[in-house]
Amino acid sequence: MPFNITFLRKNCTENEKTYKQRKSFAMRREEVLGIRTKFPNKIPIIVERSPKERSLPRLDKTKFLVPQELSMGKFMTIIRNRMNLNTRYSMHFMINNKTVAVGMTRTMNEIYKEHKDKDGFLYITYSSQEIFG
Repeated sequence: MPFNITFLRKNCTENEKTYKQRKSFAMRREEVLGIRTKFPNKIPIIVERSPKERSLPRLDKTKFLVPQELSMGKFMTIIRNRMNLNTRYSMHFMINNKTVAVGMTRTMNEIYKEHKDKDGFLYITYSSQEIFG
């Protein structure tokens, strides 16, 4: 079953701040309320590159709306494909800037309910590690 992923915003440049640093809590909260009202069956996610990451490219988007039933594994595959990530690199997700053991079969809805930020977004930071080099 194909999933419809909606991309909402271009990613920041090297010198820009994180999404939380660029927008106030009230602005982020209002944005999530609008998104959840318009798309009640989608999960609003902010995906950003770790500040210390040097190997992986930045994504062309930071905001994603994903179906609730999408698995974490499929979401990671979508992100890897958007980056054209070389197979010699592994990619790791951190949720809310914490390393969290999240099963790849868990749905984004389960992860969202457990780890969403107070503003309503789920924040995912990615980084890599060269595994064959």
